Amino acid sequence: MAQRRRQRNTRKDLYSEVTDNIIAELEQGRAPWVQPWGGVEGATPLGLPENGATGRRYSGINILLLWGAAIGQSRSCQTWLTFKQALSLGGCVRKGERGTTVVYADRFTPKAERERVRETGESPGTVPFLKRYTVFNADQCDGLPEDLTANAPDLPEREIIPRAEALITATGADFRIGGDRAYYVPSRDFIQVPPQPAFFDQINYYRTCFHELGHWTGHPKRLARDLKGAFGTKDYAREELVAELASAFICADQSIAPTVRHTDYIGSWLEVLREDKRAIFRAASLASKAADYILAYAAPDPCSAAAAMEAAPW
Repeated sequence: MAQRRRQRNTRKDLYSEVTDNIIAELEQGRAPWVQPWGGVEGATPLGLPENGATGRRYSGINILLLWGAAIGQSRSCQTWLTFKQALSLGGCVRKGERGTTVVYADRFTPKAERERVRETGESPGTVPFLKRYTVFNADQCDGLPEDLTANAPDLPEREIIPRAEALITATGADFRIGGDRAYYVPSRDFIQVPPQPAFFDQINYYRTCFHELGHWTGHPKRLARDLKGAFGTKDYAREELVAELASAFICADQSIAPTVRHTDYIGSWLEVLREDKRAIFRAASLASKAADYILAYAAPDPCSAAAAMEAAPW
């Protein structure tokens, strides 16, 4: 019983701690998933954070936590390790370095519930729990293999980005180019975006495409999110937050610096986060699933990416 209370308190503290930090950033007019990456010497490179020992990418709220730490501490890479993982790779965390908290969510079946199931044969109930653990950036360590601290390549100096074009084409989404607005129509399952030359900063074309693709993943035949929220409602704000985060995650993978595509939504996001400390956890989790869904279409090699680029309809 005491252990369960401690788990509930830990979960409460973690939810509150993370949400309060993000609210503080938004109140200052900053989105924690948007940072001045690239373009200056020593800037944290673009990319999604990954574990250096397993090669697995972090997901959900952990992306935001690790991005915030990497930028705030001017880290040189997006690779993270636990203390023991650094040792297992032949390195070590430097003395005096402070780690970054990430979280792990799962469910467990209490002993009393297992006993009840044995007696009744019914399906067991589970209890959710949230656990924190500490990781260190690879540049906080000594003796690691060099490939773990290599910086991501710079963004090419051209307006059209073949890799991003190939990914957009590979999704098979119905993109309609034209007009002066960008939007997704769930009932007809198509995306409308203005032509790239119409953007003041043409890189915003890709950020906008990925934002709308984030909404596109919510269609019933894909990830089946609730897309029925009317403009100005909290459900609408929640979906916009998911699409905004999904775009940021995809942009990072594509070496495109994320920006806030819809700054006028910050007020509605704050309202949602202030009343529900779990909202950012849910949004980040859904955004990770949306980003993973889209990134699964990525061409496996440069040749196939080039072929997809040639097939692009715009």
